[in-house]
Amino acid sequence: MPIALEPSLPGEHDVIFVVESDEVIRSALHFILDDQNEIHSFASLDLASAKGQVVPADLVLLGIEFLRGDGERALAAIKRGLPGAKILIVANSEKDPLARASLKWGAHDVLGKPITFDSVRCKVDALLARDKISPTMLGLLPLSAAW
Repeated sequence: MPIALEPSLPGEHDVIFVVESDEVIRSALHFILDDQNEIHSFASLDLASAKGQVVPADLVLLGIEFLRGDGERALAAIKRGLPGAKILIVANSEKDPLARASLKWGAHDVLGKPITFDSVRCKVDALLARDKISPTMLGLLPLSAAW
């Protein structure tokens, strides 16, 4: 059976910054998201902020370790440096008190470990408002499935 491939044009992909000090986690997130997005990975906030002045980010996956100390100030700086970018906190658990506090400080969601393809893609798709079902497919489904 032939597979229909759609050409991708420059600028069609969302720009995602992965800011994580742990190289293994940073690499895993980069790998999971690389096929559908333009990914830029950083080990520090300073590098991400510098790149953000050149390439605007749509989403920032931020390791929770960057919030230790003064997390509210760190998130405010990210929002100033990367205006319009959504922020997804990568934490050991979605119930981590610091991760919960980050939501009050302006983060948009929390991704808890263990990291899986499905968990990462679901959170990213939700934050970037990607539809799982195209409008044309809705016509093929029963009306109850569209609601």
